[in-house]
Amino acid sequence: MVIVLLGPPGAGKGTQCKRIVEKYKLVHLSSGDILRSHRANGTELGKKAAEFMDSGKLVPDQLIIEMMAGAIESAQGNCVLDGFPRTVVQAAELDKELLRKGQKIDAIVNLVIDDNVIEKRLTGRRSCPACGAVYHIDTLKPKAESFCDKCPKQELVQRTDDKPEVVKQRLQTYHHQTAAVVGYYAEKGRQVLDIDAEKSVDEVTKLVIEKLDSLAAV
Repeated sequence: MVIVLLGPPGAGKGTQCKRIVEKYKLVHLSSGDILRSHRANGTELGKKAAEFMDSGKLVPDQLIIEMMAGAIESAQGNCVLDGFPRTVVQAAELDKELLRKGQKIDAIVNLVIDDNVIEKRLTGRRSCPACGAVYHIDTLKPKAESFCDKCPKQELVQRTDDKPEVVKQRLQTYHHQTAAVVGYYAEKGRQVLDIDAEKSVDEVTKLVIEKLDSLAAV
């Protein structure tokens, strides 16, 4: 089963991806992780990608697609694509590459959430620079304000990409590029499983599993 997991930053893709992987015994495939792995291992694709990365340029879609298609093949078609494809071009080219290899995407899960909710989630996050523990100023407060529970002397910080202006930019990028991927799949007559990601983490997981189970039963 090849599952595509889509959704804006802050929708909970990372958490839900881990749970889907555990439930269905799939391989978690993140384009960023795979890119870094190819570069670290000095593969031909990794060397080509490094040339772009080192010059501050975006890695071309075709290189990313080759990496992801290869990873899907290595996973024997049992995987979750985390936040990929990110653009319509990537989605279309990935379809072609998978078709060439006799593979296909079996399910597309789309986490739907209002921008205002995302902004509150992300801008309210605080983390410990020492141990990496994550808190939230409203929903997951530390015992002592502004300090980590595990590292009492360590003051919590706000990640740069969680600052309000950066969050807004990330959402704009998502709506401009990645959100169009949902429309691409819909136009192709592919079923997109919309999930209300404003619910609790456990409720979202329950909805995702129910949708995937019902799809597998057809």
